[in-house]
Amino acid sequence: MSNDRSELRWGVEQRLEFIEFRLFWEGHVNRSDVMTQFGLSVNQASSDLSRYIGLAPHNMDYDRSLRTYVRQPGFKPVFDKLDAGRYLAQLRSVADGILDQDDCWIAGLPTYDSAPTPARGVDPATLRSVVDAIRRSEAVEVQYQSLSNPEPRWRWIAPHAIAFDGFRWHTRAFCLTDDCFKDFLLSRILDIRGSRESETSADEDRDWHSEVTLEVGPHPDLSETQAKVIALDYGMRGGKAKIKVRRALLYYALRRLGLDTDPAARRPQEQQIVLLSPPDLAGNSIQNVGGE
Repeated sequence: MSNDRSELRWGVEQRLEFIEFRLFWEGHVNRSDVMTQFGLSVNQASSDLSRYIGLAPHNMDYDRSLRTYVRQPGFKPVFDKLDAGRYLAQLRSVADGILDQDDCWIAGLPTYDSAPTPARGVDPATLRSVVDAIRRSEAVEVQYQSLSNPEPRWRWIAPHAIAFDGFRWHTRAFCLTDDCFKDFLLSRILDIRGSRESETSADEDRDWHSEVTLEVGPHPDLSETQAKVIALDYGMRGGKAKIKVRRALLYYALRRLGLDTDPAARRPQEQQIVLLSPPDLAGNSIQNVGGE
């Protein structure tokens, strides 16, 4: 049996990641955990546990009294996916009903909840058509309801990417009507009635393919203690943090971080962070974002 990660099949590697996930977050893992999660036989689950021990002999040991493998003090992860973000993403997915609890890798789910957000009515057939157009480099004719017109209009767009602004899903597309790249909210696409080969390349969307670095720091009017707390919240070093964002998503990033208004308009305890230097907006078509 090989203990070299480079020779592992995807299915085997996923099961070994699961073993390590349970060890790290729960402190223990047993054969039945692997069997239940992946529908394996006793022999297959035992083989996976043995394989993991071969990869990381000092990460776990069998406790005969508990009848389970337990994490050892010298535990060092073999895989690079043991981050807090992944754990919390699973919690959020369960809370939002995206992931069934039986499919979650977390055994002992802590008490959790999330602030509700309004449901965004993206039609599955619409999303499928947009994704198909992206894959095939096609333009599609969509009936779109914008804020600038009282009635929906038909227009041709050539989508090349999907984007999430923290609340809503968009498609980034070249609009043949307005002759520019812009964002279209998927929930505002009411119908799609045709497709054709696109004459526009996604490579031409400069705002999508370039980045802006936002340099943020604690609000200068916060106390020293408050500033330290905010620095911890945002993982700042030396009193600042750098956040890279696509130019095409800059509008949403500024709005989500509360940086789209004058910092003086709100109390420092509410604003919390400020831009330390204005981002380079040269060539940024910020008028073409915002979910028309």
